[in-house]
Amino acid sequence: MALTVSLTPNGPKFSRVAFGTWRILDDPATQVPAGLLERLYTCLEEGITTIDTAEIYGGYRVEEALGSALALDPSLRRKLQIVSKCGIYVPCEFHPDRKTAFYKLTAERIVKSAEKSLRFLGTDHLDVLLMHRPDWLAPIDETAEGLNRLLKEGKIRCAGVSNYSVSQFEALNSRMAQPLVTNQVEFSLLHMAPIYDGVFDHAQQHRYRPMAWSPLSRALLLDATHEPSRRVHEVCAALSAKYGGATVDQLAYAWILNHPAGALAVIGTHKLERIRLAAQAAKIQLEWEDWYALWTAAQGCSVP
Repeated sequence: MALTVSLTPNGPKFSRVAFGTWRILDDPATQVPAGLLERLYTCLEEGITTIDTAEIYGGYRVEEALGSALALDPSLRRKLQIVSKCGIYVPCEFHPDRKTAFYKLTAERIVKSAEKSLRFLGTDHLDVLLMHRPDWLAPIDETAEGLNRLLKEGKIRCAGVSNYSVSQFEALNSRMAQPLVTNQVEFSLLHMAPIYDGVFDHAQQHRYRPMAWSPLSRALLLDATHEPSRRVHEVCAALSAKYGGATVDQLAYAWILNHPAGALAVIGTHKLERIRLAAQAAKIQLEWEDWYALWTAAQGCSVP
């Protein structure tokens, strides 16, 4: 299984496993630029070149922290693909005037948020900008206008969405000057919605690769006291030797990566050894029956 792939046919290359930055400020080791830089170096050593972040992460502080780490080694930027997201606005110390969390994907807001991300990250472009959640108030023409402007100005190389339904994806895509390249959705052994709600079928039909966030279900999959997770652990223990001593998290990542939609797995760990293990999961080619054995364990029943 290739470690790098194109999100769309003939499109730019991304790594099958992406380094997620949602919780980097929760870990003392990655709260400082040098510690975060060490993780980025480890990612590169292991073939993880795609970095996933978002405007809202860390109370709107993660992008700036990531930019500080990248500033320690300016040569690093050209070796990475940066994926960011915008559109979620919540009460915070920077905006005490906000009383309610809300989504906003007007053209003006998208451009302003993207330009702030570029400034914080210390880069002149984002490889992909995702609309973090659908904004039910923003007309799709408004959202497309902002994205098309950023594409035209070269501030983003590609545009995509996150947590969109098939119809929401199609509606926005119909107004885009350049087709959307991905839909980042929650997907794991404990959250299989994309294989039932049409999202992954749509990705295959239109030949774009989705991205899977929370591939370990916010670490719940690692909790053997949780009944569905316990069943998965039992199957993983039986399969481990067959796949070179693969761990539970490696087999969980491989289960995602082996689905024909070709999703990228956005990992949340910041532990060096677990980053290395996650990268190796991209090389695991599960046998057909073993993929279904993991499905069966997670679901607690046989296929219909």
